[in-house]
Amino acid sequence: MRTSSRSTTEASGKGPSKDRDASTVGSFAKGLAVIECFDAGSPRLSIADVSARTGLERASARRFLLTLAKHGYAEFDGKYFTLTPRVLKLGYAYLAATPMPSIIQRVIEPLSAEIGESLSASTLEGDEIVYIARASHRHVMSISLTVGSRLPAYCTSMGRVLLAALPPEEAQKRLKLSQRRKLTPQTMTGIDEILRDLVEVRAQGYAVSDQELEAGLVSIAVPVANAAGKIVTSINCGSHTSRFSGADLIAKVLPKLLRAASELRPMLVG
Repeated sequence: MRTSSRSTTEASGKGPSKDRDASTVGSFAKGLAVIECFDAGSPRLSIADVSARTGLERASARRFLLTLAKHGYAEFDGKYFTLTPRVLKLGYAYLAATPMPSIIQRVIEPLSAEIGESLSASTLEGDEIVYIARASHRHVMSISLTVGSRLPAYCTSMGRVLLAALPPEEAQKRLKLSQRRKLTPQTMTGIDEILRDLVEVRAQGYAVSDQELEAGLVSIAVPVANAAGKIVTSINCGSHTSRFSGADLIAKVLPKLLRAASELRPMLVG
């Protein structure tokens, strides 16, 4: 005799029905479990896959998946289901109420402690970068940087990353507006020279500023895109040349910054 879906799930100790509560809606919990079983490693799942991952019977898994597809939260090609961007709307209320700087701060604080160096995030405003988050671990500059601090974009790693994300004509326009002073012997000031560097930054996905802003200061930055794929900010790690060289930052810090950027992307909406 075949048992019901509910008794099978509960008896096996698997699935979202394991702990029943009269004050909750079990079917809603099951639907959430179906959504959560999709991940970066498994973006396409069959009914059998979802059934195995959630503990639901195949008939139940099929109904939940078809319901998601009907309401635009999933797509079905006849065999596999994939989630659609509409799923992001489920978390929009939380994300909309949480300013981007707060989200970034929660990610860069532990990373700063892990690396042992200061991390920052900034946005581009005109020909300057504006700091929107900062986890200060060591004092590496002659000036104190805090949220709201501004630095020229042309000679900073975050500025280069954000300029590289613009159309070349827009980046050139902003560079022309900048004073582009020779702050150190290493500072690039020529527009053509900087534009060539932006092409390289765009291609490699990161920028290094090696003592261009201040003698002894080296930093590396990566762009951070939002959930829609638009670059909205940049995060960087700054250190002193006595602790890290530019090559050291690329080898040891860049992978961690890229991981943080990847972690931030689905959390940044709009």
